[in-house]
Amino acid sequence: MSRTSPDNRATRPCRPHLPLRPLWLCRVCAAPWPCPVARLTLRQEYAHDRIALSIYLCTVLHDAAADLYRLNPHDGPDRAALYARFLGWAAPRGDPDSGVGHSE
Repeated sequence: MSRTSPDNRATRPCRPHLPLRPLWLCRVCAAPWPCPVARLTLRQEYAHDRIALSIYLCTVLHDAAADLYRLNPHDGPDRAALYARFLGWAAPRGDPDSGVGHSE
């Protein structure tokens, strides 16, 4: 079933970009999760509570590290890459209200 946009064009229903566990790939685009669309969505959802976003991302990082280690215990996931993938993109940069990224 298709939806119509205001100008009567058929559009596809939007599917949320959620992780496929234990691989931690996006269910929609197959990119490593959080994919760019998921990141934008998370930023919008947590726009007024960046601390809650950080806590949520720490939780999913912990789950992803455990899942990915179980899948490949010999090499294991790269800790720095996991940090960048799950938390690095969400760190506030140059936000004058946060006090992070500014030198006094």
